[in-house]
Amino acid sequence: MPDRDPLASTYRPPQGLEALEDALRRDLDILSYPARSWVPPRSTPDGRPILDVLIIGGGQSGLGAAFGLMRERVTNLLVLDDGKDGFHGPWKTFARMITLRTPKYLTGPDFNIPNLSFRAWYEAQHGAEGFQQVALIPKELWADYLLWYRRVLGIPVKCGTKAGALRWRADLDCFEVPAAHNGEAEFLLARKVVMATGIDGSGRWDAPPEVQPLPRALWAHTHDPIDFHALKGKRIGVLGAGASAFDNASVALEAGAGGVDLFYRRKKLPNVNPYRWAEFAGFLRHHGDLPDAQRWRFIRQIIEMGQLPPRDTFERARRHPHFQLHAESPWVEVKQQDGKAVVRTPHATHTFDFLIIASGFTTDLSLRPELAELHPHIALWKDRFTPPENERHADLLRHPYLGPSFEFQEKQPGSAPWIGGVFNYTFGCLLSLGFGGASISGMKYSLPRLVGGITKQLYLDDSERHFRALADYATTEFET
Repeated sequence: MPDRDPLASTYRPPQGLEALEDALRRDLDILSYPARSWVPPRSTPDGRPILDVLIIGGGQSGLGAAFGLMRERVTNLLVLDDGKDGFHGPWKTFARMITLRTPKYLTGPDFNIPNLSFRAWYEAQHGAEGFQQVALIPKELWADYLLWYRRVLGIPVKCGTKAGALRWRADLDCFEVPAAHNGEAEFLLARKVVMATGIDGSGRWDAPPEVQPLPRALWAHTHDPIDFHALKGKRIGVLGAGASAFDNASVALEAGAGGVDLFYRRKKLPNVNPYRWAEFAGFLRHHGDLPDAQRWRFIRQIIEMGQLPPRDTFERARRHPHFQLHAESPWVEVKQQDGKAVVRTPHATHTFDFLIIASGFTTDLSLRPELAELHPHIALWKDRFTPPENERHADLLRHPYLGPSFEFQEKQPGSAPWIGGVFNYTFGCLLSLGFGGASISGMKYSLPRLVGGITKQLYLDDSERHFRALADYATTEFET
């Protein structure tokens, strides 16, 4: 089977967004079977409505999950996002790359509906020739596409709303979720909850302990708001060797930083990208079907190979004469001296006006405010699997041990069966299910898996009600 359909180059999408949206509505109408609502509504004894699904996070993962459920006629749902409207996810906030790192032909949130794809959206505005000229998708355009996706599909999103600690209400057979919006608190009730809180959604962004005692005026993490113009003429130290380290170094240099030094532990930068290797249907669809030992082996290998900066990201930084790389240079000591940050490595001591930390995030469910009451009940990989001594990895052992549809599992079987009603569609799914939440390349396969797991639970939970409806069904087809 060829990689590309030879007829694809002759396809012309509807021109203009209005025409594309008309075509999309027709697609959805054609694919609407079965169309009837099927989830019995629930409410509390005093009449409070209970959502069928609450999705926490309104970025690409949360929106994709919502549309997938809506296609399956689960419509009593709500998406919460704590960001400002139009600024969901990282694309217009802390993502400082120029383009996405995934191929422009990627699909996923479109659920295999061509007229819902990024490509169709782009070509409707710029033509097929315009899309051919795009090498990689600019991140701001991806953000704009997601806003269009949300609007055209009518996904209910409540912005500027932060979810608090989930609590199981056995008396109501649902979760209670505090939600703060514009200083006002409300309590939402939901049968199922999807955590779609992004790459750090199973922990938090973190800085090494050597850096944390410094005044925050001297350092920032890559996910923090950074006033790069204030760094003009300054000397900047960057810790980390991944893509975000090079992105932030580049932005600082482009804003006029006097010099940027980037430090990393490895002897040499990785120049082989295991994530490119993983972009095939076998891994993307079936990693979660492997035995535990093999799942561990694959993901640990990917992590050990390291995440390199893509070539364009690497070259973006290296083109500046005041950019220096320091291999085999972990920060052994960091202190403040005369209003500056002094960094000691095994090889030398450096003085900087400001530090940017690109050391990534820590996986630890106890750090998530939404899971403050639930995390003691959630099984982690360390509760289910013991790796060989030479393959141990502390962060991987803290990953949640998820079920086949991203659902949490009980730490002690039988103690908290309701915990499976929370679905962890974040990057914390990596070890259990591969590239899913927070990874665009995995969405084509992970979203149907997630949606199917939720609809399965909703149907099984109501099986007795459905049986009674069947037994009471009396619509005649003809008279006898």
